[in-house]
Amino acid sequence: TAAHQAPPSLGFPRQEHWSGNDCLPSSAGMNAAVRAVVRMGIYVGAKVYFIYEGYQGMVDGGSNIVEANWESVSSILQVGGTIIGSARCQDFRTREGRLKAACNLVQLGITSLCVIGGDGSLTGAHIFQTEWSGLLEELAHDGKISAEQVQKHGHLNVVGMVGSIDNDFCGTDMTIGTDSALHRIIEVVDAIMTTAQSHQRTFVLEVMGRHCGYLALVSALACGADWVFLPESPPEEGWQENMCIKLSENRARKKRLNIIIVAEGAIDTQNKPITSEQIKELVVTQLGYDTRVTILGHVQRGGTPSAFDRILASRMGVEAVVALLQATPETPACVVSLSGNQAVRLPLMECVQMTQEVQKAMDERRFKDAVQLRGRSFENNLNTYKRLAIKLPDSEIPKSNCNVGVVNVGAPAAGMNAAVRAAVRVGISEGHKMFAVYDGFEGFAKGQIKEIGWGDVGGWTGQGGSILGTKRILPGKYLEDIAAQMRTHGISALLIIGGFEAFQSLLELSKNRDSHPEFCIPICMVPATISNNVPGTDLSIGCDTSLNVIVETCDRIKQSASGTKRRVFIIETMGGFCGYLANMGGLAAGADAAYIFEEPFDIRDLQSNVEHLTEKMKTSIQRGLVLRNESCSENYTTDFIYQLYSEEGKGVFDCRKNVLGHMQQGGAPSPFDRNFGTKISARAMQWISSKLRESAGKGKKFLSEDSVCVLGISKRTLLFQPVAELKKETDFEHRIPKEQWWLKLRPLMKILAKYKVSFEVSDASQLEPVQPRGAEEPAAI
Repeated sequence: TAAHQAPPSLGFPRQEHWSGNDCLPSSAGMNAAVRAVVRMGIYVGAKVYFIYEGYQGMVDGGSNIVEANWESVSSILQVGGTIIGSARCQDFRTREGRLKAACNLVQLGITSLCVIGGDGSLTGAHIFQTEWSGLLEELAHDGKISAEQVQKHGHLNVVGMVGSIDNDFCGTDMTIGTDSALHRIIEVVDAIMTTAQSHQRTFVLEVMGRHCGYLALVSALACGADWVFLPESPPEEGWQENMCIKLSENRARKKRLNIIIVAEGAIDTQNKPITSEQIKELVVTQLGYDTRVTILGHVQRGGTPSAFDRILASRMGVEAVVALLQATPETPACVVSLSGNQAVRLPLMECVQMTQEVQKAMDERRFKDAVQLRGRSFENNLNTYKRLAIKLPDSEIPKSNCNVGVVNVGAPAAGMNAAVRAAVRVGISEGHKMFAVYDGFEGFAKGQIKEIGWGDVGGWTGQGGSILGTKRILPGKYLEDIAAQMRTHGISALLIIGGFEAFQSLLELSKNRDSHPEFCIPICMVPATISNNVPGTDLSIGCDTSLNVIVETCDRIKQSASGTKRRVFIIETMGGFCGYLANMGGLAAGADAAYIFEEPFDIRDLQSNVEHLTEKMKTSIQRGLVLRNESCSENYTTDFIYQLYSEEGKGVFDCRKNVLGHMQQGGAPSPFDRNFGTKISARAMQWISSKLRESAGKGKKFLSEDSVCVLGISKRTLLFQPVAELKKETDFEHRIPKEQWWLKLRPLMKILAKYKVSFEVSDASQLEPVQPRGAEEPAAI
């Protein structure tokens, strides 16, 4: 029987029987998807079934297909792999095998299938759906099912989610498991970098990716590797000599460590393999460098899923359930994808065909086509890597005669240094002189400004905090001095990397253009703050690293209670008045409640939460997690909530509290923040360069509003928005945007914690065409 009826606001036809299925080598984050599908399915009144061991379990039936309940998916968010298993299945490739599978599903009344897999698994699901009515007729003809069952279960709805560490599926920016695999790779690279500080060594690191170079490319971007080998973009003829020249040049610049990253499927232009051992031999023979090979192998598949993967998988899982609820007999199989920061549904077979086109292009040595088919995100990554890794000789770079300043403003955020590195190197490659401003606007006013070169920012991507130094002080009281320093150093454009203070600084500089002509230059801001409270962007550099700290801490805290019965943890997160960290941390860690400023709460809500936890303690799940944003309420403090829960829970559960504090601001940046910082900052510098080119030789002053911009992500698009327009969308008292996209995800956390809340589906989410090219600039996720 269904757990409870679907809330009236959903307005969907009620579906009775569903199943979930994994069919490929596992990737971290799959369990979060399984959990979301099961709980959302139960929430809308459906029966949900696990199919163990992938399609093999569907063919074998029996104990492989088991009804799931709420508690079946408890405490699995932090577990890598998949609890329902996965297997390659030859039987399902035959019609005989699919007949058996259809019979097993019909006997249980399963007519909706959620498949988590790669292109092979999803193709199998599509074939199964198209054959379904024919399979049922054959089963009825053989007397294995009744005519009534054929009538009742006449069509099968299929929704796919892509789980793959390689990120090799066209149509989605990220597949479930990719971000976690990048975490494993970057952990190894960071460890290698520390051990190599004292030895002059070359490391050749082999990462997974037989057909797709995404992991190799992004990890090379994230660690500033000297060279990278990808299946989609083989090195040009004579690469051996070029690579050795590059390595020796870097050594000459006093760089002790060389890192070369190789995808396991790396090839040359003749489609012949390039192996890590080959590369090692080349370096040893040609340069005589001490060289080591590290092959990561299946380490990349394992471990705890990252915060990004948990949130992605939870969003995808809920979206998959909604797609199944909205499906009709005419609905083709679809796949739930991520475009920028938005969940979209795409026709499954179009995505599969495009994915197969990539391999075909590579086989035919059409490598430019292969890169384009991978999508604009992959192409942008590749172009950015080439631009940041390889410096052209000074004689080949046309000089712009422009000086560009880079300054960090606000609190430190992991990824700031990656952003500064990208800005400096792109600026130099555009022909500008780059100037680093130390200690924010206070340092600016004091003249702490120094020209910074290509080699000065080497090795910055993995460094936490801010190497330039950063302060919260606004330029307001230093305007005269800052203007004087800009005149002295001939600053013709400014890049500000920081949080809400950077946003306010942008406004102050633009407001004072009349009295200080030095500010009549292109000024761009790149958002970097763990609070994610800057208007004009869905995401800021640093918030992903901070979320990972919160999630890892919550995992440890929950684990500490594994031997203790009935315990509730109250955890305070940072973020000022912005509840992003508390809300998204709650979604990723499986919290029972998250108190935030944006959603006012009173004593009745607190009481309701305590009662909810009391009921939960009667089940086999005897552990609770509550997150509280530091400024969510003046009076309902962390201590107050802790004492209230302790008193009300007497005899049922006990309480512990934990204030995470500044550990959320520290640490090495996550792969996401390194790459996001690198790409968004590189794009900001391109914008600055295009503005400077417009005025070249004209002595033009920049007075228009569109010359002072914030660069951010909005849904699926990268946007430069004038700060004057964003001013209207800002709550300055609480330092947050008036509208915040993530509040729409708030019901997900509550639904997955078993609260009966209304979940509004804003649009019908029609299937979209798969378009590798579009007019808008895609978000750099």
